[in-house]
Amino acid sequence: MIKVFGHKSPDTDSTGSPIIWAWYLTEVKGTPAKPVLLGEPNTEAAFVLKRWNLDKPEIVADVAPGETCVVVDTNNPAELPASINEANVVQIIDHHLLAGGLKTKGPIDITIRPLACTATIMHDMIGADMDKMPEPVKCAMLSCILSDTLEFRSPTTTDHDRAVAEKLAGELGISIPDYAEELFAAKSDVSAFSEADLLRMDSKEYEVAGKQLRVSVLETTSPKAVLDRKDALMAAMPGVAAEDGAEQVLLFVVDIIREEATLLVPNDLVKRIAEASFGATVSGDTVVLPGIMSRKKQIIPALKV
Repeated sequence: MIKVFGHKSPDTDSTGSPIIWAWYLTEVKGTPAKPVLLGEPNTEAAFVLKRWNLDKPEIVADVAPGETCVVVDTNNPAELPASINEANVVQIIDHHLLAGGLKTKGPIDITIRPLACTATIMHDMIGADMDKMPEPVKCAMLSCILSDTLEFRSPTTTDHDRAVAEKLAGELGISIPDYAEELFAAKSDVSAFSEADLLRMDSKEYEVAGKQLRVSVLETTSPKAVLDRKDALMAAMPGVAAEDGAEQVLLFVVDIIREEATLLVPNDLVKRIAEASFGATVSGDTVVLPGIMSRKKQIIPALKV
């Protein structure tokens, strides 16, 4: 049985894409596969599972030596199980930069395309067999694209992502604006989470100029609900960084409606990063970065220490 999984701290794409690809491998290709997660899905991803009556995939902590796996929505070993290089990875499907560091048992099938969403790539790879896809799985595919593109607001969005989403929505009889509003409301409800949970909810590890950074993004239509907790969030940052082997946590609160990000500035290091990376002038413990929406396209490439 092939295990299909995405990155740690699974968002909608890393929850939905394993479901999509496991369905395709099992039902179309005749190769038994199962989706699994590397942690609890975030609030939006959990909403998608419930909304479309999809079973929550099993959560796994690691993979066994020689276990056959397909990796989706990442190719970065830091975002994968500790034993990933001991497993038998047979395929990677992704839309992020090539990180390097994965070691495979032999030549494998790798598809990395400059699109906003892994699910868009899968739509193209599945091709005519999309006609066989059950509606709930197709709804998961649409959800992934709307989530990753922030309903086409993200600068990562391509014309093709939009076209695929509009095609799926038309087939499903779903209004994109209405459904995106449901998605983002679910994404924005973080009241049940601790500060440490929020800092890890949608975060990835990067090394910049020799410094290990955990870069966290919270996308929301209600930024005030997060920013009202800024003191507690900043107080939690040193503990989260220490536990995760990072020097600093950077938290960007992305306002989906205003199309801007607010970066929390707890110390001089983050102030220096904000000013060097984004040309910002920092005078307090937050700084607003107009137009910043995408970690992949706008934040990570700009980071300087």
